[in-house]
Amino acid sequence: MTANSSTPPPAPHGPAYRAVQFAARVLSAGGLAVVAYVHATLAGRFDRVTADISQGDLFRIEAGLAALGALLVLVWWRAYCDAYAWLVAAGGMALLLVYQYIDVGRLGPFPGMYDPVWSDDKRLALVAQAVTLIMSTFLLVSHTRRSRRLTTDVWLDPDRTRYGR
Repeated sequence: MTANSSTPPPAPHGPAYRAVQFAARVLSAGGLAVVAYVHATLAGRFDRVTADISQGDLFRIEAGLAALGALLVLVWWRAYCDAYAWLVAAGGMALLLVYQYIDVGRLGPFPGMYDPVWSDDKRLALVAQAVTLIMSTFLLVSHTRRSRRLTTDVWLDPDRTRYGR
């Protein structure tokens, strides 16, 4: 683009890209909502598995963290909200898989939660966490690409005319 050009700069994202981003947000929040629901409904069953803190309490904490993540992803379209959703999904999935396949026993205040049986609820939580992980990864990458493109457009434009500079 030259200094004499009268064409405006390109839009940051077209409507199709924004629609894909919105769908990714809905799927990410939906996955976290499913995780929150599954953990909240199962918490009562696991109150008897206890050390200093019960497995039911840990399920309630996970349900709260997932519900907060779903709300953040839908309400505030910011990279740190998407990162929070990614962390909740990745942490929940990692713990689910570790306690599915490894008997780590009691760790400090946490009870031994080894459960080698695949239940429908466990499968549903795993799929919901995987969907959230994939969608929030896409959202994080799209934030990174956008910020890199904007930085390149503003700071590396040789004649600094693109944004009125």
